[in-house]
Amino acid sequence: MHIFSKELKDTDVRVRFSFPTHCLEHLDFAGNNFVDLRVKDSCGELRVIRCLKRNGDYDKPVLSKGWLKFVAAYGLKVGDKVVLLREDDHNLGSQFRIEAKRRIMLFGAEPWGDVTRVAY
Repeated sequence: MHIFSKELKDTDVRVRFSFPTHCLEHLDFAGNNFVDLRVKDSCGELRVIRCLKRNGDYDKPVLSKGWLKFVAAYGLKVGDKVVLLREDDHNLGSQFRIEAKRRIMLFGAEPWGDVTRVAY
């Protein structure tokens, strides 16, 4: 199930990643203002990325701890896109997957292509 996709802005690649408030319904904060999401990236690596929500009337969620490591690992930049998906498994429960996308020029069109991890 597609939770959200967003083109990255400057703050998203330098500080933290904010995403739409309506996506909070897919996350279990268990009464806290943060949850550590266990997500698999497109290479199958399990990552832990902290999701925070502000207290009060404006719950705007952000990805913080672990997010910038993901940005660096994939060499993400402004204009790239991130997609968060949830896969429900009857045995394992909910699993999250994160994908990085980049526009590519292809026969005059600009479709989104997968971004692979940067080689170390």
